Amino acid sequence: SSCQGSVPQALVAFFSSTDFEDAIRNAISIGGDSDTIAAIAGSLAEAHYGIPEDLREAAMQRLDAPLQEIVTAFEAAFPA
Repeated sequence: SSCQGSVPQALVAFFSSTDFEDAIRNAISIGGDSDTIAAIAGSLAEAHYGIPEDLREAAMQRLDAPLQEIVTAFEAAFPA
């Protein structure tokens, strides 16, 4: 993988989206290095749309306590 193969695809996924989840789905549907593409598109989508609370809570439940603390500390330091 290279940035030339991932960044343009992530930008297309984001610019074609209507909300956070749509950006992630677009990125995954592109194929290729979908985890990298979705990470980039998801970061852009979070900054633009925010993360829906139900998705955030579902993700937080899958993290162990130390990782939850890191997320909480990050969110406190860099509020939306």
